[in-house]
Amino acid sequence: MTLRFIAKDPNTNGDNCPTVWVDEATKDLVIQGWKADDETERECLETGSIPDTEAVVRLPARMMAVIREACDVADGPAVR
Repeated sequence: MTLRFIAKDPNTNGDNCPTVWVDEATKDLVIQGWKADDETERECLETGSIPDTEAVVRLPARMMAVIREACDVADGPAVR
């Protein structure tokens, strides 16, 4: 697995903050975010279970551009 770093949350000091990577082999997004609080997790559970191998994470809205960039990287070269 080769992870391509995209960016960290731009409004933090760079330590222990939400981060986005793209797995260059599978094109999966790899995301580090804040653990969802109990209320958020309860709402998510209304849709279905959360297996032990999965987690609900939260990224701040200010990271939308970072997520779009990661999606563009995963999609490959695009004409702009």
